[in-house]
Amino acid sequence: MSATGMCEDPVGDGTRAVRAGLPEPVKHEPTLPGPVFAAHFHLPGEVAGPYSYGRDDNPTWTLLENAIGELEAPGRADVETLVFASGMAAISAVLFSQLRAGDAVVLPSDGYQALPLVRAQLEAYGVEVRTAPTGRDAQLEVLEGARLLWIESPSNPGLDVCDIRRLAVAAHAQGTLVAVDNTLATPLGQRPLALGADFSVASGTKQLTGHGDVLLGYVAGRDAEVMAAVRRWRKIVGAIPGPMESWLAHRSIATLQLRADRQNATALTVAEALRQRPEVSGLRYPGLPDDPAHKVASRQMRRYGCVVSFTLPTRARAERFLAALRLVEDATSFGGVRSTAERRARWGGDAVPEGFIRMSIGAEDPGDLVADILRALAESAD
Repeated sequence: MSATGMCEDPVGDGTRAVRAGLPEPVKHEPTLPGPVFAAHFHLPGEVAGPYSYGRDDNPTWTLLENAIGELEAPGRADVETLVFASGMAAISAVLFSQLRAGDAVVLPSDGYQALPLVRAQLEAYGVEVRTAPTGRDAQLEVLEGARLLWIESPSNPGLDVCDIRRLAVAAHAQGTLVAVDNTLATPLGQRPLALGADFSVASGTKQLTGHGDVLLGYVAGRDAEVMAAVRRWRKIVGAIPGPMESWLAHRSIATLQLRADRQNATALTVAEALRQRPEVSGLRYPGLPDDPAHKVASRQMRRYGCVVSFTLPTRARAERFLAALRLVEDATSFGGVRSTAERRARWGGDAVPEGFIRMSIGAEDPGDLVADILRALAESAD
């Protein structure tokens, strides 16, 4: 049995990732067709059919959407996936296609730093926005009468976790839709639709594609009517990915299981090393047995992710630490094959201490990475 209590898939994650979304084989044709660059298609007579105009659909999107759908909901023919130009485009598509003036939405108070911008825009449109932290299922306390519950688990950057199944059951009991930001977990770490969510939303920019060279987002949903509204929003706004980005994303998914297993295992190793350091406080990684989120995460996650967060005593200490690192780049985003870290407070949008570090673990050799981190901690001491 899996951590979600469901029977394991007969096909392994590696096999599924390598073969996800591939078309039926045709002699002398590539196994993964190249990107289709087309603004329009031949369209004599009736316009019925899959491809008519480049803002509506594209064959390269279709293959990528099929691939993501196979990872998010294996064996589920009723799940639709739509790709977008970025993670924020995907997030916006769900929120603004489902909410109207007078509706209420529940957002995490400790979620992605762009959510306050989203809140301001929703409130300008007459939507009531309520917030509560991710941990301890606190969003349940402000859920009554809401049209939509937005979950971010694990949360970014604090790595708190909530019981998705519990929140989804409570939400659906009163007719509330549930969307889960699955960016940190990826479909190999967590399947929100199987846990009861109506939408699984993610930034494919992060670990899904994993090389720091593609901006992408997606929405997977299991209700045809609500997904039709999301598709209509994409068409109206035009927040579509380019064919090249879509092809690169599909190509990259083939190595997702390899990358995720290496990065997640190394993230645990790094977290265990950091736990021994006296200057490190507030260490969070759901895979640590003593992490506050570990118990809930173990019930619903199949992998714990590649991000570790912790706090150094001061802003100056954190900046010296980042400058001393040799194998870890000082950059934003996460999930790439090259490790990155940053002092999150520099952006001003996260409620974190000045010395708070979000570190994304890459595919470097674990011993090399731990040695580099420990050396940088020692060199950055006062």
